Amino acid sequence: MREKSMMPATIAAAALEQLLALADSEKARQVQKYFKETVRSFGVSSPQVRALAKELYDTIKKEWLIQDAIQLGDLLFPRPELEAKGVAALILARFHKSFPRSLFQTVRSWLAKNYLDNWAAVDVFCPQVLGALLVKYPELLAEIEKWAGEPNRWVQRASIVAFLKLVKREEYLDAAYAMTARHFANRDDLVQKANGWLLREAGKRDMERLRKFLLANGPAIPRTTLRYAIERFPAGKRNRLLTQTRAKK
Repeated sequence: MREKSMMPATIAAAALEQLLALADSEKARQVQKYFKETVRSFGVSSPQVRALAKELYDTIKKEWLIQDAIQLGDLLFPRPELEAKGVAALILARFHKSFPRSLFQTVRSWLAKNYLDNWAAVDVFCPQVLGALLVKYPELLAEIEKWAGEPNRWVQRASIVAFLKLVKREEYLDAAYAMTARHFANRDDLVQKANGWLLREAGKRDMERLRKFLLANGPAIPRTTLRYAIERFPAGKRNRLLTQTRAKK
């Protein structure tokens, strides 16, 4: 029988205890200015969260199976604090080689239940966990297309940011561009910004392809998305793209 110290509930409790010990109330108050929605934070820095996740992972890596890491997510993702969600996400990501296909639906459930209920939690979690699932199970690329039509804004944003690391590879560019197009009609600013972010990252791989894509879709692209997408172009090209993509009167 496994020692109690290795159980997911014990590790979750240890994570919360250490986050509380590192808590800084003034930093926690400062965190809120980056969010429109209300968030809770211990006021622990990102490097400290990463260090804690590594420390805990080193403790359990020889004992845990992927099911334990998923259970840790079940325990910590519903917590209101950003850092608790971050620790769970970072530990789960370290088990990416063992991800079962069923984790895809578990992830969707976590998002739909608003366990990852802000842009920071989604953006830490999805490139590493959801992106790794898309690589391991390529057939899920067709499944994640449906997320663009989901009513939950975090499911929608997740379907975009899942591709942020993948667009460094040529074979994922078609799927990433197609995903951005599915969101052009979305009026949610957090979705529009994520869409522009993904297009900007895709452009690092092929700036000319991005330029042609923006010109081809022009007026359909929300201006918020467009401005994020063109940030890496020289000033002159940015201005031309802003003009060339306007709806004709």
